[in-house]
Parts: sequence; C-alpha cells; structure tokens
Amino acid sequence: MLRRNLLAASLALPLATPALAQRAWPDRPVRFVVPWPPGGLNDLVARAFNDPVSRALGQPIVNDFRSGAGGRIGVAEVARAVPDGYTIGMGNLGPLTIFPHLFRDIPYDAGKDLIPIVMFAASPLVLVVANEVPAHTVAEFIAWARSRPDRANYASVGVGTAQHLIFEMFKRRDGIAMEHVPFRGTNESLPAMMRGDIQAMFDTLPLMLPQIRAGAVRPLAVTTPVRAPQLPDVPTLMESGYPDIDVSTWYAVIAPTGTPAPIIERLHDEYVRVALTSETQRFLADQGLIYLPNDPGVFARRVTEERARWGEIIRAQGIRIE
Repeated sequence: MLRRNLLAASLALPLATPALAQRAWPDRPVRFVVPWPPGGLNDLVARAFNDPVSRALGQPIVNDFRSGAGGRIGVAEVARAVPDGYTIGMGNLGPLTIFPHLFRDIPYDAGKDLIPIVMFAASPLVLVVANEVPAHTVAEFIAWARSRPDRANYASVGVGTAQHLIFEMFKRRDGIAMEHVPFRGTNESLPAMMRGDIQAMFDTLPLMLPQIRAGAVRPLAVTTPVRAPQLPDVPTLMESGYPDIDVSTWYAVIAPTGTPAPIIERLHDEYVRVALTSETQRFLADQGLIYLPNDPGVFARRVTEERARWGEIIRAQGIRIE
C-alpha cells in the first residue's frame, strides 16, 4: 500500500510542476517607462490608455518617467529590462526611427533590442505658413519658395526631427532653398513666425490647432494618409502630389526583445480595445490626436520601413549630430 501511494505521488509531480511554474501574467504591477517628463502630452496619453488597460489586466500599470536625451534614456531603460512583461514603455518616432541614424553613442539598437507592439495614438504634422505668405496650397508654397531662393526660412523643433526632415525631402524633390532655423520648441518658433523671422514650419496638430482656429497661421496640408478630422478641409500631402510622404508622430507600446509572444499579443489586443472605445476616441479628438489601425505585426513593419526611409534622407543630406 505504501509503495503504491509513493508511486502515485511521484507520477503526479511532473504534471503539477509546470502548472506551478507558469504563473498567469501579470500577477504583479507592470512598469511603463515614459521617456519624457511628467505633465506634458506624453503623460496625458499614457494615463488615458494605461488606466483602462490596467483594469483589464487586473494589475496596476505604473508610469515611470525617465526623461532626457530626446527620449533615448527612457527607451534604453526598456531595451535593457528583463523581458518578462513587467517592464514595457512608450515608443516615439524619434528614438525608434530617426535618432539611430543621427547619434553615434545611442545606448540601444532600435532594430534588435526592442519589440514595437502597437501604435495606440498618433499626431499628424501640419504644414503651416505665415499669413503674409501668398500661398494657399502646397504647390503655390513651393513655387513661392523657388521664386525667392535663400530668402525664406523654415522652423523645426531641432535638427533631425521629422519636422526638419520633411523639408529636406522638399529640397531633394523640388529644389527649394529655404534656410533651416531650429528652435527648442513651439513656444519659440511660433513667436518667430509672428515676427516674420520664419515663413513656414511643420508642427504637431495638437500644438497648431488653436493657432489655426484663431487665424494666426494658415494650414496647407497634413502629413497623414487621410485628412485629420479636426481639419477636414485641409488636404494631405499625398493629395497634394507627394504620394510617398506618410508621417505622424506616434505613441506606441514597446517591450524588450525576448518578451514572450502571448504577452505581446495580450498587450496589443488590450491597447487596441481601449483605443476604439468612444471615451478614448473623444479624448484623442480633444487632444488633436488620431488612432491609426494597426493589426499585429503591422506596426513593427512600419517602424522598420520608417527607420530605413529616414536613414536614407539623413545620409543623402549629410545630416549629423555629434
């Protein structure tokens, strides 16, 4: 009898051990690294999504703000984390697609160390011009810029940003010769436009929408494939004759490479579910943001393609930041 009981117990152990080892994810709080300071739009977007996602997961998602170096510090924090699903973070256009081509000392390999899971919100860039510029379409703007070589300026929020590189695309295709004037932010570039120091710039829709509605600047085009619902009368760059320009500044979930596939799939599904709720759609519209559908794997391919495109432009134009 004793031998039979011991045999039965020994046979049961291999069946029980894997079940005990495989805990359901998540069984403790999840850390969400935000590579920007608290209080800005990145903070608002992170909270708007992470609060309902945490309720669905049954565990808190704790926002951990690790700002600095244009987002590279926070993204590096995600890249070197243990890939167990308990450290994820926010990915943005610059740190994942542009900066790898600009900086020699970048502390992660964007193509190897990170998994882009899902883009959960995006901001169109909008091309705006000063009211004294006699152009109401992109074609008219390009013709105007060509007619006054080296006598017109455009602003960006820094060398190597998407706002800068789209003008470099204009230069390559259309041969315009506008001077680039980088600023630290819209709070500096917008007054410069009001003073007449610059004549054009791309900026995010959330920052430009109040200025457009007030008549302070004139919008010519948005950079997304479809028109922004907040500016239904403003065409896209694709409609304006630039079929290869599809640019948005996006907010995404990223995880360290090696994170188990079931966790990646669960995160994708939960963030998409939240994005499609009426409450979230209202939040995005109020902030000047949009949601661009991206099925599993689609966003990762987009990141790879964007990184290659920006790299080509940066190399062709000889842009470098030491």
